[in-house]
Amino acid sequence: MASQFWLVAGLGNPGSKYKGTRHNMGFMCADVLAERWSVPFTDHKGLAQLGKGVMRLDGQAVKFFLAKPLTFMNDSGDAVSSIASYYDIVPERIVVIHDDMDLDFGRIKVKAGGSAGGHNGIRSIDRSLGTNAYARVRLGVGHAQRGPGAHERTVDWVLGRFSPAQRSLLDDFLADGADAVETVMAQGVAQAQERFNGR
Repeated sequence: MASQFWLVAGLGNPGSKYKGTRHNMGFMCADVLAERWSVPFTDHKGLAQLGKGVMRLDGQAVKFFLAKPLTFMNDSGDAVSSIASYYDIVPERIVVIHDDMDLDFGRIKVKAGGSAGGHNGIRSIDRSLGTNAYARVRLGVGHAQRGPGAHERTVDWVLGRFSPAQRSLLDDFLADGADAVETVMAQGVAQAQERFNGR
């Protein structure tokens, strides 16, 4: 029988060089959840930092794993699929939190399935799980200018840091992202979409 646990994975790149960058929004949101759920991280096979616990959501006890892959963004699927297969967690009980350049800073979109949208971490998870039937909480970071040299600018953009104005809003934004994750777990993707996608 499949596990009753949820797996919540916040994506990012490990190491101080990447701390606080746009591409690490998933890590930052996972840290908010770790504090909220009072869960410490320990090592999972060198592939991820992993926390485990039970918390109450909408009056129900919800069992969860909370992961920050240590595989670097482009190989996020190695960590997510390892945890999912080791603990027998089905894709429908997986929530992935990640940055999204197609959304303006501060916007949140919840979805299940769909394309990777050019996000290498999502592409890796799709490939490793063999499905895209998991929930995603997409946190908007805006995008670099289009046009010639756009690829280089995009890399610099996602590995860059937030403006002072954005930094002043970041804590509230990450808290909203954490709320979106909890809504998916307690009430389902459709309810989370209704609550967050239109903001």
